[in-house]
Amino acid sequence: MLFLIFDIEVVFLYPSANLFCRLGLFDLVEMGIFLFILIIGFIYVWKKGAVEWE
Repeated sequence: MLFLIFDIEVVFLYPSANLFCRLGLFDLVEMGIFLFILIIGFIYVWKKGAVEWE
């Protein structure tokens, strides 16, 4: 399940990475906020121990 969540992240970031040269300030801030929310989610999942290999 976690793989799907973080795989979808890549799907949403790929178009932004493709058009990086043409992005404006608004798009850059929007991408930063999106990444920040995903990083917070990843830290939460990591603290819960869901990414530990057993």
